Amino acid sequence: MAITDPQTNPKTIAIVSQKGGSGKTTLAIHLATRAAQAKHESCVIDIDPQATAAAWSDWRGDFLPVVVTSPPARLGRTIEGAQKNGVDFVVIDTPPHADAAAREAIKAADIVLIPSKPRAFDLHALEPIAELVSFAKTPAFVVLNSVPAGASVLTRDAKDSAKAMGLKLCPVTLGDRAAFHRSSAKGETAAEIDPAGKAAQEIEALWKWLGKKLNKLDA
Repeated sequence: MAITDPQTNPKTIAIVSQKGGSGKTTLAIHLATRAAQAKHESCVIDIDPQATAAAWSDWRGDFLPVVVTSPPARLGRTIEGAQKNGVDFVVIDTPPHADAAAREAIKAADIVLIPSKPRAFDLHALEPIAELVSFAKTPAFVVLNSVPAGASVLTRDAKDSAKAMGLKLCPVTLGDRAAFHRSSAKGETAAEIDPAGKAAQEIEALWKWLGKKLNKLDA
């Protein structure tokens, strides 16, 4: 992914889900860290009152990406402030069960990623997000997350459910990998604790796919 011009708005990815435990923060910190490894000035803006991404940053110490907290109402100003400090890649980590926060994040984003486990209750929680992204007309993609090994039928049914709501699907799925949980608890990412592992490979594939989508927006 090419570095953006510092005079333009930073590329902004919103990670949105109305379901708690969907993997929003894990996805946010992994993408922002991968962006930093690609020489972006990357930042996670944590608008979740639980501030899980900020806690991860505390465990991580003085290593990129930068994580800042912001109330949803000040998200736009926080992005502007990040841009003034040279940030060119922003990932917004949002709270569950908060339409107003999700709406602000979607409005600020170039692309919305909606992590969801391939289970009935999680898929049901996609409905309000589908309405929000449809209204905002921001490109949005469901990222199936914590997919059990060998769950091809479950994955197929989940994709069908998302499509029935009018949502597009990211072709990269994330498995139920211990590396995601182990790394987060250490303030690291899956690629940092196991560079050759499947979790690292999935994030790399997701990063490459995301880069192509963002580049198309610039075309």
